[in-house]
Amino acid sequence: MPTPMISAREAEVLALLGEYLSNAEIAARLFISVRTVESHVSSLLRKLELPDRRALSRRAVEQASAGQPRPAHVLPSPLTAFVGRVRERGELAEAVRGHRQVTAVGPGGVGKTRLALAVAAETAGGFPDGVWFVDLVPVTDPRRVGAAVAAAVGVGEQPGRDIDDAVLAALADHRALLVLDNCEQVRDGVAPFLERLLTGCPRVRVLVTSRARLMVPFERVFPVPPLSRAGGDESDAVALFMDRAAAVGWPPGPAVSEGVVAICERLGGMALAIELAAARWPTLGLDGLTAGLSDQLRILTGGVRADDRHRSVRAVLDWSHDLLQPRDRALLRRVSVFVAPFTAEAAAEVAAFAPLDASAVADGLGRLAEQSLLAVAPSAAGTRYQALETIRQYGTERLADTGELTVARSRHVAWCLAGATALTGAAGGDWRARFDALADDLRSALAWAADQPERRADACRLASSLAGLAFTRNLLGEAQQRYEQAAELAGDAAGAAALRHAAAVAGCRRLGDDMYRLHRAAAQAARRAGDDVGAGRDLAAAATVAYRFSTSFTRIPPVDEVAAVLEEARKLSGDAPAAEAAVALAEAAVVTDAFGALQADAGNTVREAVRSAERAVGLARRTGDPVAQSAALDALSGARSWAGDASSVAAAARCRIDVLACAPATPAGTHELMDALAMAAATALGVGELPEARRWGGQLADHPLLAEAGHHATSWVLAADAFAGHADDVLARSVRFLDAWEHSGRQRSLSLGAAAASVAMVHGLRGDHDARAAWLAVVDRADTAVQHRHGYGAVLDAMVLLHHGDVNAALERVAPEPDQVWKWVCWIWLHWYVALRAETAVLAGHPDARARIGAARAVVTGNPVATAQVDRAEAILDGDLPRQLAAAKAFDAAGCPYQAARTLLLAGGGHTAAGTTALAALGLAPRAAR
Repeated sequence: MPTPMISAREAEVLALLGEYLSNAEIAARLFISVRTVESHVSSLLRKLELPDRRALSRRAVEQASAGQPRPAHVLPSPLTAFVGRVRERGELAEAVRGHRQVTAVGPGGVGKTRLALAVAAETAGGFPDGVWFVDLVPVTDPRRVGAAVAAAVGVGEQPGRDIDDAVLAALADHRALLVLDNCEQVRDGVAPFLERLLTGCPRVRVLVTSRARLMVPFERVFPVPPLSRAGGDESDAVALFMDRAAAVGWPPGPAVSEGVVAICERLGGMALAIELAAARWPTLGLDGLTAGLSDQLRILTGGVRADDRHRSVRAVLDWSHDLLQPRDRALLRRVSVFVAPFTAEAAAEVAAFAPLDASAVADGLGRLAEQSLLAVAPSAAGTRYQALETIRQYGTERLADTGELTVARSRHVAWCLAGATALTGAAGGDWRARFDALADDLRSALAWAADQPERRADACRLASSLAGLAFTRNLLGEAQQRYEQAAELAGDAAGAAALRHAAAVAGCRRLGDDMYRLHRAAAQAARRAGDDVGAGRDLAAAATVAYRFSTSFTRIPPVDEVAAVLEEARKLSGDAPAAEAAVALAEAAVVTDAFGALQADAGNTVREAVRSAERAVGLARRTGDPVAQSAALDALSGARSWAGDASSVAAAARCRIDVLACAPATPAGTHELMDALAMAAATALGVGELPEARRWGGQLADHPLLAEAGHHATSWVLAADAFAGHADDVLARSVRFLDAWEHSGRQRSLSLGAAAASVAMVHGLRGDHDARAAWLAVVDRADTAVQHRHGYGAVLDAMVLLHHGDVNAALERVAPEPDQVWKWVCWIWLHWYVALRAETAVLAGHPDARARIGAARAVVTGNPVATAQVDRAEAILDGDLPRQLAAAKAFDAAGCPYQAARTLLLAGGGHTAAGTTALAALGLAPRAAR
């Protein structure tokens, strides 16, 4: 078989798929859009004849192992050579191969990280699905361990699930190695996360470095010893000293080897201590090093130490510190507040207070780097400096000893606040990199300030700023967490506002339970602040959420409970416009079921629902709030759908897009816009505006917040393409849908069920009944209620049955009158349902065929596709071939090539060949129903 021609860009995308990057990560790496990545993935699937994204990833790895460039494992590249430890490397590598979770334990400075990196690189060949390094130094909150792993692995957030769950889903079938470095400060978060990870991902192994074991039963502990001094000047300890001394320009000669052996012995073989001592070799020589270390060790002899080996690290740090000029000592301890690499400018803002000025800071950084007390690395933003974690902790202790801790930390908080302010509302291609460079310091500053009563206001500002920035960065889980943290730090009035933001973020995450909880919490905060009107608005919002977003709840609140919440909202709201509008919307949702909630009473009348929704729209317009107006229009759209007024439904949905054009990109505005795009696409499909449905669905698919949620992103564009007959596009997008749905934990939603059923229909039209059955199984798991099948299920099943000539089965599938299944049919499926009832009746010779045509025609007015379908049915009934052919042209004009081709097949005779050719061009099976 000839090798398929793959473009250079497709080859780049394929290679990155081999690294198991998401579409968003690939887009960022290649500086292209997520949609362009999707297109390349679809093309690769077709060219390589592979079934799904995972198969592409495996192909990329196989090609790499066959001699083509292999995706790089995600490990840091140390700037210095790894010296010695042959025995430890072998033993630790064997432990990693033989055990699911290994913890390399040892004191700070013993060399745990370098050993772990060496072993990870050495064993990488045994982990074809990836080796990832996760630095936990910047993580101060045990709840953020999963987020740190997600960032390292390249897993994005999934609506409706926690980031930890997203990591587990992404790695579920991976044979991979995770290296978690410096776990000691967040052991309470690491242990439970690893227990879930190792249970849910049976082929993943984990190598941990920590100063203390995790104390879990599945842990294999590997104590990391100091460097061996056995063998004198042939030992690992001396080899390291010689290598590092040579690196600074003055390699020791053989005449001093005995003295170097003695120094390494005094330092206890501690790798960090040896490296720092070697950095002093050119300026102090053997005598100076021996004298300095002797003095320090004598001073420390009487001190109490938990671990004698750790004494050598502290000794050499004390010694290195005391050899510095006073100004450089001050600088070393002050820059220890930075957890991420920092620039000289940043150091000046934090550390330049008496006795230092900005110029002294710049000079001092260079001197500290020369003494190996700071690491130096170039970056796009200029030279950056960073202290090793052990040195940073030492510097923090010195800050406390000198009484400078509060001053330095406060200046660091101020620098972080200024950085957050500069990022807020900023734009540019480097925004993401700028945020990532600042984020860990923001988190560290927040953790410190939150524990200082006098810094509570700064902590609140930091939490609020970090929440907004995290939301912009699409870190929705952290955004919600930080808004809730800001609410805890703020007073009640400000806390209520933060909780409203948190509720909106929860909406973007499709977490109905959290939305409900947070709106009620906002109401409590508002009442404590004396804002009864605001509390009423929040309670009304909670009641609305319970019904409007019922499919996003894991536990739908009891009807009586929500009714009580609404009653309390009525009592508190008074006649304030915003609160009155919120209560009106809640009444439309709860009392008259404008949204068609799962828990609602099906006996509500359509007239009451429409009247209630119209009142909500009128009151919302008085507020001038685009988000409130959009939500009320959504209620009106839903209520009118129960009345069968599909054109008004679509018009209301489109109006939401126009209203939100001027809404700020707040969490609430963003959540509302995503819902509006979905409803605009769905309702355009409902009235046969297939190009519009594809346009709105495409905008939803490209929304940044859905970059990692391809199932929600593509749901409506899949349905629109399926109705049009664009089979290749449907099958290509179905890969993203299925992959994301599986990684999401197989979430449930009406739109997901409809999308999966649309893919099943395309497979059915193609005659691939096994694939159709597989996708119908997905429908069963993806939707929230079996009643939904009365709508899209009946329509799509009937289309497949008619395509293959099973007219009687199709007739039976749409046998119920629309009002018998009104809620599920009347939403966006009514036009399609009544048109199919007319067509099946004609093709089956049903006595009510003409009556059904008349009834359908009265309903589908304005729908170009459904009208053409009814026209075709009547032309067949009347034996009017010219009208049948006119219907084919009408289908083409409406953007529905499938029905145009099918019309030619139904016309028969000389038109059959043209219809067969047209179906083949669409990628559909060339069989028609007569």
